[in-house]
Amino acid sequence: MNKSPLRIAAACLATFAAFAAAPAHAGKTLDGIKSRGQVVCGVNTGLAGFSAADSNGKWSGLDVDVCRAVAAAVLGDGEKVKYVPLNAQQRFTALQSGEVDVLSRNTTFSLTRDASLGLHQTAVTYYDGQGFMVPTKSKIKSAKQLKGQTVCVQSGTTTEKNLTDYSKANNLAIKPVVFEKVEAATGAYFAGRCIAYTTDASGLASVRNKEAKDPAEHLILPELISKEPLGPMVRRGDDEWFAIVKWVVYGLIEAEEYGITQANLEQMKTNADPVVQRILGTTEDTGKLLGLERDWMARAIKTTGNYGEIFERNVGPKSALALPRGLNNQWNKEGLMYAFPIR
Repeated sequence: MNKSPLRIAAACLATFAAFAAAPAHAGKTLDGIKSRGQVVCGVNTGLAGFSAADSNGKWSGLDVDVCRAVAAAVLGDGEKVKYVPLNAQQRFTALQSGEVDVLSRNTTFSLTRDASLGLHQTAVTYYDGQGFMVPTKSKIKSAKQLKGQTVCVQSGTTTEKNLTDYSKANNLAIKPVVFEKVEAATGAYFAGRCIAYTTDASGLASVRNKEAKDPAEHLILPELISKEPLGPMVRRGDDEWFAIVKWVVYGLIEAEEYGITQANLEQMKTNADPVVQRILGTTEDTGKLLGLERDWMARAIKTTGNYGEIFERNVGPKSALALPRGLNNQWNKEGLMYAFPIR
């Protein structure tokens, strides 16, 4: 007997629904992480506010907190992270080769990187832009005054190409002085070899705060010459791991939007808002769709706080870097932080 199209469609829908509700396969990266009991995270060799180790070897920063949140979500412990410091030239190879599970290292998302490196860009954790720092005594107030001047820059970065593009577009004939390591570039700038140093504006603030003898002697110029959306990257070929890292970041952002903090987490578990309940796993088990435990997001928030707490602690106005929230504010507060919904 032939089945009617309606009955066939109903059977297909039922099969799809059953498949969609099934727990996700963990994926080879997550399997490896669970086996070793540790997330291996590639970070900057030392960029205050984003990833830097203190004298006791303890890492901190916005990028570091992303790694801690991921570890908490997948292993239940934000301290189960091995940090691998990588310079700009090493970072992509380390991820491609499997030396690290995730690269959380103030790295710009761009078409070339997305399409040619065999890597996935996950979610933006910091919206930045390239700027310039000059000695206050130089009397330079605008990047347009850098015509014919020397500018220190690190090679192997979007910064180097942006500088060349900006110079050509504005007929400035800037003379780049290129260094492989950021320490060499900043050292040359502070030694007076270049009239300016260029990198992401957040990096300029970090360098000025950490390395200048007197931060007041150095001015960060007002112009931003590029868009630099920064965030963690993972290898292509493991969609399960890609989804986990991406949704941990979105979860941290959405937790801030709905007022879930490190301090009120337990109290919020009784909140009547369905969105809050889904984020914390009290009514729906979204974790099984990622191959994680039901309370995956609650674990992450308990470890690091929400995105706003991470920002304020590491780079915000009350931190040593004193960066304004600006573009990194929530979408409903005139910023660009817009989390995909956990539902």
